[in-house]
Amino acid sequence: MTLDVPSRILGRTKRATVLLPDGYRPDGPGHPVLYLLHGYGGGRGTWLERTRLAEYLDGSRLVVVMPESGRRWFVNDHAGLRYEDHFVEELLPAVDTRFHTLAHRSARAVGGFSMGGATALFLGLRHRALFAAVTSHAGAFEAPRRVGDPYRGHRGEPDFVMPTVESHERVWGPPDSETRRRYDPYRLIAREDPLPPPALYLDVGTGDHDRMVRMNRGVRDALRERGWPLEYRERPGGHDWEFVDDALPDALDFLHGRLTAGAAAPYEVRV
Repeated sequence: MTLDVPSRILGRTKRATVLLPDGYRPDGPGHPVLYLLHGYGGGRGTWLERTRLAEYLDGSRLVVVMPESGRRWFVNDHAGLRYEDHFVEELLPAVDTRFHTLAHRSARAVGGFSMGGATALFLGLRHRALFAAVTSHAGAFEAPRRVGDPYRGHRGEPDFVMPTVESHERVWGPPDSETRRRYDPYRLIAREDPLPPPALYLDVGTGDHDRMVRMNRGVRDALRERGWPLEYRERPGGHDWEFVDDALPDALDFLHGRLTAGAAAPYEVRV
Protein backbone atom coordinates (compact mmCIF):
# COMPACT_ATOMS: atom_id res chain seq x y z
CA MET A 1 0.00 0.00 0.00
CA THR A 2 1.01 3.65 -0.33
CA LEU A 3 1.47 6.06 2.56
CA ASP A 4 1.25 9.78 1.74
CA VAL A 5 3.27 11.97 4.07
CA PRO A 6 2.73 15.74 3.69
CA SER A 7 6.13 17.26 4.34
CA ARG A 8 6.52 20.77 5.67
CA ILE A 9 10.29 20.23 5.65
CA LEU A 10 10.53 19.31 1.95
CA GLY A 11 7.61 21.46 0.84
CA ARG A 12 5.67 18.65 -0.85
CA THR A 13 3.94 15.36 -0.16
CA LYS A 14 6.26 12.36 -0.12
CA ARG A 15 5.11 8.80 -0.65
CA ALA A 16 6.35 5.55 0.83
CA THR A 17 5.41 1.99 -0.06
CA VAL A 18 4.40 -0.04 2.99
CA LEU A 19 4.39 -3.83 3.06
CA LEU A 20 2.16 -5.22 5.81
CA PRO A 21 2.61 -8.78 7.07
CA ASP A 22 -0.02 -11.45 6.47
CA GLY A 23 -2.56 -11.34 9.24
CA TYR A 24 -1.82 -7.69 10.08
CA ARG A 25 -4.49 -6.29 12.39
CA PRO A 26 -4.92 -2.79 13.81
CA ASP A 27 -5.24 -4.28 17.29
CA GLY A 28 -3.50 -6.98 19.27
CA PRO A 29 0.30 -7.08 19.56
CA GLY A 30 2.14 -4.28 17.78
CA HIS A 31 4.57 -4.87 14.93
CA PRO A 32 8.29 -4.12 14.59
CA VAL A 33 9.24 -1.90 11.63
CA LEU A 34 12.04 -2.06 9.05
CA TYR A 35 12.78 1.01 6.91
CA LEU A 36 14.45 0.00 3.63
CA LEU A 37 16.30 2.65 1.59
CA HIS A 38 16.90 2.15 -2.13
CA GLY A 39 20.10 2.73 -4.10
CA TYR A 40 20.98 5.70 -6.32
CA GLY A 41 18.28 6.32 -8.91
CA GLY A 42 15.85 3.85 -7.35
CA GLY A 43 12.41 4.49 -5.93
CA ARG A 44 9.89 3.33 -3.40
CA GLY A 45 8.90 0.36 -5.57
CA THR A 46 12.40 -0.90 -6.33
CA TRP A 47 12.70 -3.35 -3.43
CA LEU A 48 9.50 -5.16 -4.47
CA GLU A 49 10.33 -5.00 -8.19
CA ARG A 50 13.93 -6.20 -7.99
CA THR A 51 13.97 -8.63 -5.04
CA ARG A 52 11.84 -11.41 -3.54
CA LEU A 53 11.35 -9.36 -0.38
CA ALA A 54 7.66 -10.23 -0.02
CA GLU A 55 8.46 -13.94 -0.35
CA TYR A 56 11.27 -13.74 2.19
CA LEU A 57 8.94 -12.06 4.69
CA ASP A 58 6.45 -14.92 4.66
CA GLY A 59 5.60 -15.66 8.29
CA SER A 60 7.31 -12.50 9.57
CA ARG A 61 5.60 -9.86 11.70
CA LEU A 62 7.69 -7.03 10.23
CA VAL A 63 6.07 -3.95 8.77
CA VAL A 64 8.43 -2.80 5.99
CA VAL A 65 8.45 0.84 4.91
CA MET A 66 10.15 1.82 1.63
CA PRO A 67 10.48 5.60 1.18
CA GLU A 68 11.87 7.38 -1.87
CA SER A 69 14.59 9.94 -2.47
CA GLY A 70 15.41 9.27 -6.14
CA ARG A 71 18.92 10.52 -6.87
CA ARG A 72 19.19 12.29 -3.52
CA TRP A 73 20.19 10.77 -0.17
CA PHE A 74 18.25 10.64 3.10
CA VAL A 75 20.63 13.23 4.53
CA ASN A 76 20.44 16.98 5.05
CA ASP A 77 22.39 17.78 1.92
CA HIS A 78 24.59 20.60 0.66
CA ALA A 79 21.80 21.95 -1.58
CA GLY A 80 19.52 22.41 1.43
CA LEU A 81 17.20 19.43 0.97
CA ARG A 82 16.55 18.08 4.47
CA TYR A 83 15.68 14.46 3.77
CA GLU A 84 17.12 13.29 7.10
CA ASP A 85 14.90 15.70 9.03
CA HIS A 86 11.91 14.58 6.95
CA PHE A 87 12.72 10.94 7.67
CA VAL A 88 13.11 11.37 11.43
CA GLU A 89 10.60 14.11 12.17
CA GLU A 90 7.82 13.31 9.68
CA LEU A 91 8.02 9.81 8.19
CA LEU A 92 8.64 7.85 11.40
CA PRO A 93 5.79 9.54 13.33
CA ALA A 94 3.48 9.12 10.32
CA VAL A 95 4.15 5.38 10.20
CA ASP A 96 3.65 4.94 13.94
CA THR A 97 0.41 6.95 13.79
CA ARG A 98 -1.05 5.20 10.73
CA PHE A 99 -0.05 1.60 11.55
CA HIS A 100 -0.14 -0.64 14.61
CA THR A 101 3.59 -0.58 15.29
CA LEU A 102 5.80 -0.94 18.33
CA ALA A 103 6.86 2.70 18.35
CA HIS A 104 10.17 2.39 20.15
CA ARG A 105 13.82 1.81 19.44
CA SER A 106 13.96 -1.88 20.28
CA ALA A 107 11.45 -2.68 17.51
CA ARG A 108 12.78 -0.38 14.77
CA ALA A 109 15.51 -0.98 12.15
CA VAL A 110 16.84 0.74 9.03
CA GLY A 111 18.60 -0.90 6.09
CA GLY A 112 19.48 -0.28 2.48
CA PHE A 113 21.54 -0.93 -0.64
CA SER A 114 24.52 1.15 -1.85
CA MET A 115 23.45 4.78 -1.28
CA GLY A 116 20.68 3.45 0.96
CA GLY A 117 23.01 1.10 2.82
CA ALA A 118 25.40 3.90 3.66
CA THR A 119 22.57 6.19 4.72
CA ALA A 120 21.16 3.44 6.95
CA LEU A 121 24.44 3.36 8.85
CA PHE A 122 24.63 7.17 9.03
CA LEU A 123 21.08 7.38 10.41
CA GLY A 124 21.62 4.50 12.80
CA LEU A 125 24.71 6.13 14.29
CA ARG A 126 23.33 9.68 14.31
CA HIS A 127 20.03 8.60 15.90
CA ARG A 128 20.91 5.76 18.25
CA ALA A 129 17.77 6.40 20.29
CA LEU A 130 15.61 5.50 17.29
CA PHE A 131 17.08 2.33 15.77
CA ALA A 132 17.99 -1.02 17.32
CA ALA A 133 19.55 -2.45 14.17
CA VAL A 134 21.12 -1.47 10.85
CA THR A 135 21.60 -3.61 7.75
CA SER A 136 23.65 -2.53 4.76
CA HIS A 137 24.20 -4.20 1.40
CA ALA A 138 27.24 -2.84 -0.45
CA GLY A 139 27.04 0.46 1.43
CA ALA A 140 28.64 3.44 -0.34
CA PHE A 141 30.02 4.61 3.00
CA GLU A 142 32.81 6.82 1.70
CA ALA A 143 30.61 8.98 -0.52
CA PRO A 144 31.31 11.95 1.79
CA ARG A 145 35.02 11.43 1.03
CA ARG A 146 34.73 10.96 -2.73
CA VAL A 147 36.76 13.34 -4.90
CA GLY A 148 36.33 13.40 -8.68
CA ASP A 149 34.88 10.43 -10.56
CA PRO A 150 36.37 7.12 -9.42
CA TYR A 151 33.87 5.31 -11.68
CA ARG A 152 34.66 7.08 -14.95
CA GLY A 153 36.00 3.87 -16.53
CA HIS A 154 32.61 2.19 -16.08
CA ARG A 155 30.33 4.89 -17.53
CA GLY A 156 29.80 3.06 -20.83
CA GLU A 157 28.67 -0.17 -19.21
CA PRO A 158 25.02 -1.25 -19.50
CA ASP A 159 22.90 -0.62 -16.40
CA PHE A 160 25.72 1.30 -14.71
CA VAL A 161 24.29 3.76 -12.18
CA MET A 162 26.65 5.93 -10.16
CA PRO A 163 26.44 9.71 -9.72
CA THR A 164 28.53 12.02 -11.87
CA VAL A 165 30.76 14.59 -10.19
CA GLU A 166 28.07 17.25 -10.67
CA SER A 167 25.31 15.08 -9.18
CA HIS A 168 27.55 13.96 -6.34
CA GLU A 169 28.57 17.46 -5.32
CA ARG A 170 24.97 18.67 -5.51
CA VAL A 171 24.36 16.43 -2.49
CA TRP A 172 27.73 16.52 -0.71
CA GLY A 173 29.22 19.86 -1.72
CA PRO A 174 32.88 20.37 -2.61
CA PRO A 175 35.61 18.44 -0.80
CA ASP A 176 35.83 19.33 2.91
CA SER A 177 32.33 20.81 2.99
CA GLU A 178 30.42 20.84 6.26
CA THR A 179 27.98 18.28 4.81
CA ARG A 180 30.83 15.89 4.07
CA ARG A 181 32.25 16.28 7.57
CA ARG A 182 28.85 15.76 9.17
CA TYR A 183 28.36 12.36 7.55
CA ASP A 184 31.94 11.12 7.34
CA PRO A 185 31.54 7.49 8.45
CA TYR A 186 34.76 7.40 10.43
CA ARG A 187 33.81 10.55 12.35
CA LEU A 188 30.42 9.02 13.13
CA ILE A 189 32.01 5.79 14.31
CA ALA A 190 34.47 7.67 16.52
CA ARG A 191 31.82 9.95 18.03
CA GLU A 192 30.96 9.34 21.67
CA ASP A 193 27.33 8.73 22.58
CA PRO A 194 25.75 7.65 25.88
CA LEU A 195 23.50 5.15 24.08
CA PRO A 196 24.83 1.87 22.68
CA PRO A 197 25.21 1.55 18.91
CA PRO A 198 22.59 -0.39 16.97
CA ALA A 199 23.20 -4.02 16.06
CA LEU A 200 25.11 -3.94 12.76
CA TYR A 201 25.01 -6.17 9.67
CA LEU A 202 27.15 -5.33 6.61
CA ASP A 203 27.80 -7.30 3.44
CA VAL A 204 29.39 -6.66 0.05
CA GLY A 205 29.94 -8.66 -3.13
CA THR A 206 33.41 -9.96 -3.94
CA GLY A 207 32.78 -8.93 -7.55
CA ASP A 208 31.78 -5.36 -6.65
CA HIS A 209 33.91 -2.35 -7.60
CA ASP A 210 37.29 -2.48 -5.87
CA ARG A 211 36.57 0.87 -4.24
CA MET A 212 33.28 -0.42 -2.83
CA VAL A 213 34.90 -3.52 -1.37
CA ARG A 214 37.72 -1.46 0.15
CA MET A 215 35.37 1.01 1.84
CA ASN A 216 33.23 -1.78 3.28
CA ARG A 217 36.34 -3.38 4.72
CA GLY A 218 37.48 -0.01 6.05
CA VAL A 219 34.20 0.60 7.85
CA ARG A 220 34.25 -2.98 9.12
CA ASP A 221 37.69 -2.45 10.60
CA ALA A 222 36.73 0.89 12.17
CA LEU A 223 33.64 -0.65 13.78
CA ARG A 224 35.66 -3.55 15.14
CA GLU A 225 38.28 -1.18 16.53
CA ARG A 226 35.51 0.41 18.59
CA GLY A 227 34.72 -3.04 19.92
CA TRP A 228 31.16 -2.98 18.58
CA PRO A 229 29.44 -6.26 17.69
CA LEU A 230 29.28 -6.58 13.93
CA GLU A 231 28.15 -9.22 11.47
CA TYR A 232 30.14 -8.76 8.26
CA ARG A 233 30.02 -10.94 5.15
CA GLU A 234 31.59 -11.00 1.72
CA ARG A 235 29.71 -13.14 -0.73
CA PRO A 236 29.77 -13.69 -4.51
CA GLY A 237 28.12 -10.94 -6.51
CA GLY A 238 28.46 -7.47 -7.96
CA HIS A 239 26.97 -4.06 -7.29
CA ASP A 240 23.45 -4.96 -8.36
CA TRP A 241 20.03 -6.04 -7.18
CA GLU A 242 20.79 -9.71 -7.90
CA PHE A 243 23.41 -9.52 -5.16
CA VAL A 244 20.93 -7.80 -2.83
CA ASP A 245 18.26 -10.41 -3.50
CA ASP A 246 20.68 -13.21 -2.61
CA ALA A 247 21.81 -11.38 0.55
CA LEU A 248 18.37 -10.41 1.88
CA PRO A 249 17.44 -13.66 3.67
CA ASP A 250 20.52 -13.50 5.93
CA ALA A 251 19.91 -9.83 6.68
CA LEU A 252 16.27 -10.51 7.58
CA ASP A 253 17.29 -13.42 9.80
CA PHE A 254 19.71 -11.05 11.53
CA LEU A 255 16.89 -8.57 12.17
CA HIS A 256 14.42 -11.16 13.38
CA GLY A 257 16.89 -12.10 16.09
CA ARG A 258 17.40 -8.53 17.25
CA LEU A 259 14.09 -6.70 17.03
CA THR A 260 11.82 -7.18 19.99
CA ALA A 261 8.22 -8.13 19.54
CA GLY A 262 7.41 -7.21 23.12
CA ALA A 263 8.07 -4.46 25.59
CA ALA A 264 10.27 -1.45 24.91
CA ALA A 265 13.88 -1.25 26.00
CA PRO A 266 14.67 0.73 29.20
CA TYR A 267 15.84 3.72 27.16
CA GLU A 268 12.72 3.76 25.02
CA VAL A 269 12.33 6.93 22.97
CA ARG A 270 9.09 7.52 21.13
CA VAL A 271 8.79 9.77 18.07
